[in-house]
Amino acid sequence: MTSDSQIVYRPIGILRSPYSRRIDAPHQSTVVEGTESGEAAMATMELADWVDERVLQDLGGFERVWLIFAFHLSEGWKSTVKPPRGGPKRGVLATRSPHRPNAIGLSAVELLKIEGRTLHLRGVDVLAGTPVLDIKPYVPYADAFPGAKAGWIDELDARLGRNSAPGLKRSR
Repeated sequence: MTSDSQIVYRPIGILRSPYSRRIDAPHQSTVVEGTESGEAAMATMELADWVDERVLQDLGGFERVWLIFAFHLSEGWKSTVKPPRGGPKRGVLATRSPHRPNAIGLSAVELLKIEGRTLHLRGVDVLAGTPVLDIKPYVPYADAFPGAKAGWIDELDARLGRNSAPGLKRSR
């Protein structure tokens, strides 16, 4: 492969969430303060017809899953972006902005239940119609690093408080 190679993915499902516009969704799946309802949103994802339902076998015992998805409404990318919590522009790879060189997102969400080919989820920060590329189980011993440093975000947390949200959103 070279840096010019193309990689094509086929969505395993489409997410159905209450968020139709980016302005409505929280900036992180676990930070809902400042959103219209102030509550973690419910969502569903049904497997695409081409995906064998057996892929969900044994997933039901996990409390959380990672959603790997495409930012399908992203309008290109920028090398620096202004984070919603404030401060100067940052390198896009030091942020969670949807404006990335490859418009791929990652969210850890609650898996409430599985009914047939449908996953019921809570705590999403993803827009309705988002193509889900993959799902992986959240494994606490491998995925959680509570003492890890978070660069410029640690400085912001010290000033504004941990998990601070940018405030009530208004339509643009």
